[in-house]
Amino acid sequence: MLNPTIDTVTQRIIKRSRDSRAAYLERIDNLRQRGVQRRQLSCSNLAHGFAGCGQADKSDLKQFNKSNIGIITAYNDMLSAHQPYATYPEAIKAACREIGSVAQVAGGVPAMCDGVTQGQPGMELSLLSREVIAMATAVGLSHAMFDGVLLLGICDKIVPGLMMGALSFGHLPTLFVPAGPMPSGLPNKEKARVRQEYAQGKVGDDALLEAESASYHSPGTCTFYGTANSNQLVIEAMGLQLPGSSFVNPTSELRAAFTDAAAKQVCRHAQGEAGLSLAEIYDEKAVVNGIVALLATGGSTNLTMHLVAMARAAGIQVTWQDFAEISAAVPLLARVYPNGEADINHFQAAGGMAFLIRELLAGGFMHADVRTVAGEGLDLYTKQPVLEAGQLRWVEAESISGDESVLRPVTNPFQQSGGLNLLNGNLGRAVIKVSAVAPEHRVVEAPAVVFEDQHDLDASFKSGELDRDCIVVVRYQGPKANGMPELHKLTPPLAVLQDRGFKVALVTDGRMSGASGKVPAAIHVTPEALDGGLLAKIQDGDMLRLDAEKGELQLLVSYAELAQRQIQQPELSGNNEGMGRELFSQFRNLLASPELGASALLK
Repeated sequence: MLNPTIDTVTQRIIKRSRDSRAAYLERIDNLRQRGVQRRQLSCSNLAHGFAGCGQADKSDLKQFNKSNIGIITAYNDMLSAHQPYATYPEAIKAACREIGSVAQVAGGVPAMCDGVTQGQPGMELSLLSREVIAMATAVGLSHAMFDGVLLLGICDKIVPGLMMGALSFGHLPTLFVPAGPMPSGLPNKEKARVRQEYAQGKVGDDALLEAESASYHSPGTCTFYGTANSNQLVIEAMGLQLPGSSFVNPTSELRAAFTDAAAKQVCRHAQGEAGLSLAEIYDEKAVVNGIVALLATGGSTNLTMHLVAMARAAGIQVTWQDFAEISAAVPLLARVYPNGEADINHFQAAGGMAFLIRELLAGGFMHADVRTVAGEGLDLYTKQPVLEAGQLRWVEAESISGDESVLRPVTNPFQQSGGLNLLNGNLGRAVIKVSAVAPEHRVVEAPAVVFEDQHDLDASFKSGELDRDCIVVVRYQGPKANGMPELHKLTPPLAVLQDRGFKVALVTDGRMSGASGKVPAAIHVTPEALDGGLLAKIQDGDMLRLDAEKGELQLLVSYAELAQRQIQQPELSGNNEGMGRELFSQFRNLLASPELGASALLK
């Protein structure tokens, strides 16, 4: 039986979205009724479309009863998670040919690494890159050459951007093709220890680089449970990639078998054997399933924006209140760093997605009656993938967790609620990830220390100015101010202060994402400081109260005093130039609030 809260929230989303969803589906149905896209092209158009193909593929593309699969790839060999994609197009083409179809690389999209740009000017393009990826996906698919789509992307803004672009072509069958996480390296707890020692000046650059290199050491997704791995978990829970495909390492035989199977499966859909389009699979129930899986595992707070934006691209309206109510109802079943000491490979070994989805279904927290790329019903995703005589099969998964310190059954959760809370108060609304925050640290009332540049905090920390109870406010970090960069540079010093016994917290209109850790952080504060937010009026020494248990975020200053304060206009001109930022300075002004998905592309 479906949990009453999940049912209530789902029905509310359906009702709220009735008109916008109907308009989206009508637009997609008009595209579907046109039939095979290539048939609409003139002879000259079509000749251009297959001029670069080999003779066999060209011959097949002249026949409109053969399917042509468009590959959108985010390959580059600087980003470890996407380096394995170098060989995927040829493998996909070969698999498609085996069942009488053709595949072409329809286009490439940028794939930046937030790990490389962390704390650097390039990070200010990170969120904006999602919009570029969505548009580039649409450009690649706009040639009307394709009957199905394979999306090759994994990391932070890349999966959401691919989804937003592909939803404009929702009449086409579509699968995501992951590449998997790198094998485990230096334990995450040890990496965090070295980072904190570096922040205190106890170790130098050599020791830090050695630790980081031992953590991020090979092709594949980073092994901590950040936005990249949250993306994979959510997309699988939505039924948009093959069951069990999220967390298989890049070099394994099973990974190669998954890529082959994904290519053949999208061909079958395109040929009408299963016939499920992206728009048919990606509905309100699928969106709720993705939110449930995210919250039940303490996943990335970035998804509170990305899931909203993706849903809006399909005419589905989701709010932070929906997240909050689902989080209050859904138990926390996983602890993966930074919410625990294990990494994503340990999660996979403990039972992975099959165990998680089975438990959430058993507890009534997910919709079982959904359509997926594997077929009808989410029960298909409770099976375990195996290779038998070189063939990919799905078998019954283990009934118990392989490690209850990492993954637990619904009858014995780590806590009764999920990993995310919504904060409300006179400062506006914000989200906070609490799955890694100890209960004794979830309520902080302390004076504010205000920064308008994340880099200024380091000097204050090293001088000892922050050796006290305080709530650090880092403002003018929102979408319009500077593109809303992630602020992970702040985590090590704040964690050190907490370890010294001080009550500390962070309040910001910027992001912290999947690496949000043990320090309470009210992030995505809306409205942002540059957009009329009260955040702009906070002064050093003002008392703030952050209560993650009750969902409160309050500036404890009288309204009369606040009315007298004048906002000093910040000097933000430095955000407009360098590292390509000059190309995006006008685009930033179009971004919606984080609660609406922080997108410039959606109505």
